[in-house]
Amino acid sequence: MSAFSRKLLGEAIGSLLLFATVVGSGIMAERLAGGNLAVALLGNTLATGAILYVLITMLRPVSGAQFNPAVTLVMRLRGECCWKGAALVVLAQVAAGVLGVWLAHAMFDLPILQVSAKARTGMGQWLGEFVATFGLVLTILGTLRHKPEAVPVSVALYIVAGYWFTSSTSFANPAITIARSLSDSFAGIAPPDVPGFIAAQLAGALTAHLLALGLFPDRG
Repeated sequence: MSAFSRKLLGEAIGSLLLFATVVGSGIMAERLAGGNLAVALLGNTLATGAILYVLITMLRPVSGAQFNPAVTLVMRLRGECCWKGAALVVLAQVAAGVLGVWLAHAMFDLPILQVSAKARTGMGQWLGEFVATFGLVLTILGTLRHKPEAVPVSVALYIVAGYWFTSSTSFANPAITIARSLSDSFAGIAPPDVPGFIAAQLAGALTAHLLALGLFPDRG
């Protein structure tokens, strides 16, 4: 298997398991929390942070462990791969991520095919997604620059924090936003609200990329 094929497979497996965890832990948390949304969000948060640490540690040497089109875009702008390769990576992230959501539904004996009815829109939500994605990308770039071995824990902890300090609960990922629109569960987002989230995410990622050029200059 070629290095690029391994990269695609790594991104697919990582996205599948990550998205299955986000949706599956949301379903489990909602069932066990007895209507307490804070407890449900806490359960969802801890599971997501834990799986991020595991997946990034395991798959970063194989694929870079991006699992996120916004991160893939920034890495392409910084000279990684090529546009065709980046597009294939994004396709793998989205397709495998949707399969991960369907896997979560199957595990909990829910209808596989769903469409979310959960509204997530408005300036506050969009600003939350801008901040969430800006901070995530800046965390990745800064940690890669200064302490690469700490990327798994840095990303996991940032997302754990983002679930709680952003109004949107920190999707910070266009692929998972699309996939979560196909789950009418605790983690869902209504399809009409997806474009606003993705626009905010890409704006946050690009802003972080531009800021990082000056904040974290290459060693000369």
